[in-house]
Amino acid sequence: MKYLLSHRLSMDGINDICLLVQGEQNHSLKELLYQLTFDADCCVATNALWVFTHFSAVDNEWLYAKHDQLIDRCLNEQDATKLRLMLNLLLRQPYTEEDIRTDFIDYCLMRLTDPKSPYAVRAQCIKLAYEQMRYWPELLNELRQTLNMISCEPLSPGLSSAWRQVMKR
Repeated sequence: MKYLLSHRLSMDGINDICLLVQGEQNHSLKELLYQLTFDADCCVATNALWVFTHFSAVDNEWLYAKHDQLIDRCLNEQDATKLRLMLNLLLRQPYTEEDIRTDFIDYCLMRLTDPKSPYAVRAQCIKLAYEQMRYWPELLNELRQTLNMISCEPLSPGLSSAWRQVMKR
């Protein structure tokens, strides 16, 4: 699998790997793919994360157990592409009142206001902040104030879309 991930991947290649590791009987292959997201070769790690973003909803549930580990990785990730892919994976996971991490809420609020962060990361952080803060009115008010603050700056179409989606909710 590492050999497959060490080269440029097409959609057909991604779909082939997804077919290879799908289903409950292949949890060990999912774990192997997940371990490759830590690979020293940035291409392998990025491609492995990219494959996970194409998992079916059923196979994506396997990643729920990696929730906290993905958050920890996001808090420390320096590579914008890997960060974007991990945030994408976290957007596909459920958030309940009981499993909210305040350090990740703070991280999302910090990143969404950081003009140096890539637009995609900022947009994902807007959505993730909402998913975590929606259970508490006082936190939603804080998010609303933060979003109003960034609305004064020129926003990319993607960032503007994320802003509008969350403000509607």
